[in-house]
Amino acid sequence: MNVTYKSTRNNNETATASQAILKGLAENGGLFVPNHIPAFDKSLDELSKMSYKEVAYEVMKLMFTDFTEEELKHCIDGAYDKKFDTELIAPLVKKAGANYLELFHGATIAFKDMALSILPYLLVTSAKKNNVKNDIVILTATSGDTGKAALAGFADVPGTKIIVFYPKNGVSPIQEKQMVTQRGDNTSVVGIIGNFDDAQTGVKNMFNNAELKAEMDKKGFQFSSANSINIGRLVPQMVYYVYAYTRLVANGEIKSGDPINVVVPTGNFGNILAAYYAKTMGLPIAKLICASNENKVLFDFFKTGIYDKNRDFILTTSPSMDILISSNLERLIYKIADESDAKDNELMTSLNTNGKYEITADMKAKLDDFFGGFATEAECAATIKKVYESDSYIMDTHTAVAATVYDKYVAETGDKTPTVIASTASPYKFTRSVMNAIDPAYDSKSDFELVDELNKLSGVKVPQAIEDIRTAPVLHDTVCDKSEMEKTVRNILKL
Repeated sequence: MNVTYKSTRNNNETATASQAILKGLAENGGLFVPNHIPAFDKSLDELSKMSYKEVAYEVMKLMFTDFTEEELKHCIDGAYDKKFDTELIAPLVKKAGANYLELFHGATIAFKDMALSILPYLLVTSAKKNNVKNDIVILTATSGDTGKAALAGFADVPGTKIIVFYPKNGVSPIQEKQMVTQRGDNTSVVGIIGNFDDAQTGVKNMFNNAELKAEMDKKGFQFSSANSINIGRLVPQMVYYVYAYTRLVANGEIKSGDPINVVVPTGNFGNILAAYYAKTMGLPIAKLICASNENKVLFDFFKTGIYDKNRDFILTTSPSMDILISSNLERLIYKIADESDAKDNELMTSLNTNGKYEITADMKAKLDDFFGGFATEAECAATIKKVYESDSYIMDTHTAVAATVYDKYVAETGDKTPTVIASTASPYKFTRSVMNAIDPAYDSKSDFELVDELNKLSGVKVPQAIEDIRTAPVLHDTVCDKSEMEKTVRNILKL
């Protein structure tokens, strides 16, 4: 049966997979969700004998049913190639009592590469399938990693432009350097005076601006998104959880059908939602452990059933998670509201108006799959140091949030189910925070001196993504106030 997509805020607004990928966001700010999630049509034992690309095809074919086999395999082959520094694409590394799923072996050394390597292929294929003549303008807000991964994916792709907004003082120096040195005639990078939530809100407002949409259409442009609100981002993220599980089966660590737990460091809720969708497809995940940093809006939500963004915004050493409006949570809210667009609208209106909403007791009872935890800055630093000293393994700050929360979960529950921790970025992306955690004396060194010190400690080769930016010139230096985002886009597109 074909999978179609509908809006969380209007059940009558439907789209094929390719149409949903092209639009990115539904009308009125809704998100596209599948009308059903089909079960695997291959056994987990069969999947355990497949490569990453083969597993990707088996998962994506079930969700992107209006793509032909040839189209989908072309997208997969183009995405998961020598851009990744390992043929495994997403290796599973056993350290400190857990299985770390390393999702950072792509071109920009963060998990966003896993989906943003394939999104340009899906988007261009979708445009052809739907006879789109306009240029696609990718409009994206980033808390640090999506921006570079999207820029790298879309740079010089014919028929596309990409505009990335990031919080000027809210990303790591390496993340910023990666973005502002990006080559490509179709790329634009803008720092905003504001935080990630401001950038994300500004982008959503432009998507919902009918006047801007009409002006763009006259000039031959239309918006799409590279954020995880786009199902072209979300579905490819389901793949690596299936792949990780089947590697455990292939390695003889579990039997097919045995449960695992998954721990995900979470900001915008897309990565853990992909795991939830994989579970719905039939992957035996027992607990989805949602790990927050000190911006613990999701931890509080899972504890109380109240989502409340009315709190101080904290800049942490895990900046990709410094988020108070977790956009993808809306997809889960819609699901536990029995797919009621009316209930979803009511709650999202409350969030927009009052900055908070409360789910019903019946809805909260449907969150048993999830466990919320959070980690302080000091706890994360201690975890980085502890695992380095015990296992000679150096993790980044976001992975440290997940590892810390996992340790707390085991201490609280005694649950020793085999566990996969999503390791979402290379430690090379957050060298200062990582090296300071190991020894504060490192703080006197420059960012690139720290890169070399990390290389000495870890024995892991410096990624090409870091070597490329050591001497790269800054090509993007535009900064605007959060109130000037639309004006900036109009200037870039010459509207």
